[in-house]
Amino acid sequence: MELFEAINNRASVREYQPNPVQRELLQQIVDAGRRAPTARNLQPCEFVVITDSSIRAKIAEITDYGKFIAQAPACIAVYSKETKYYLEDGCIASENILLAATALGLGSCWVAGDKKPYTAKISGLLQVPPQYKLIALLAIGYPKAPVVPKTKRPLAEVLHWEMF
Repeated sequence: MELFEAINNRASVREYQPNPVQRELLQQIVDAGRRAPTARNLQPCEFVVITDSSIRAKIAEITDYGKFIAQAPACIAVYSKETKYYLEDGCIASENILLAATALGLGSCWVAGDKKPYTAKISGLLQVPPQYKLIALLAIGYPKAPVVPKTKRPLAEVLHWEMF
């Protein structure tokens, strides 16, 4: 799928088919995340791919809005070392992952990590060292139904030239 097609077709998917996502596709998706730009090229992000259903079920139970993670065949936990721009770096890596998943015909959904009260529990479950901050949990899998992107505000409504 071409880049702009992936951008236009990306949508949050919360219902997945039970079939697993091939390891090679998950590696390709994470590779897209690691290639995201980072402030001062520090490359502080780390990625934990969770395909074990019992671990995904525990993550789903811990989160407040990520119950569907239990059903998704994979979840990618995006972490960043605590640097000045850890959140920006982790978010752009997450977006690269979401777009790569779409380009490969997979569905995905972003669940917040940073500043959530459950981050310590998830980090403990995944045995993440304390110097890393959870940025996002990304459910990945084959959509159960066709993906229909939400309507976005028109470009003319959000684009400003020179000044707001």
